[in-house]
Amino acid sequence: MATRLRDIGLAVKRLQWIHHREANRRLADVGLSLVQWDVLRHVHEQPDATLHALAVLTFQTDQSMGELARRMVDRGLLVRIDGPGRAVRHGLTKSGEQSFEAGVSVVESVLEETIGKLDTTERTALLELLVKAASSD
Repeated sequence: MATRLRDIGLAVKRLQWIHHREANRRLADVGLSLVQWDVLRHVHEQPDATLHALAVLTFQTDQSMGELARRMVDRGLLVRIDGPGRAVRHGLTKSGEQSFEAGVSVVESVLEETIGKLDTTERTALLELLVKAASSD
């Protein structure tokens, strides 16, 4: 029996749903949602990212990312940084950095329970296949 594309798509979606549900549940213990942690992660990894770039990286609209960033500034997780032009940039506060670090082990534990079941060769193949399938080439 041939593998159907829709079955593969559903398996990818199901795994993503498990990750999101579990990560959100566990991140609540450190006072974050998965979306908030993802923003902290991207600001940590790309401190010069514009608000628009963060929206793209976190799969949000510019408007929703702007509102989320405002709430995270109000919570003391992010700080607005002046820069050239009109682009809005953010940086992590000490509290934001601590929250990001606390969330790393939470997210890693979720991934360990799923993708961690695969050996190194399988993980490498999975990553290569997902990157290839998502490429625009």
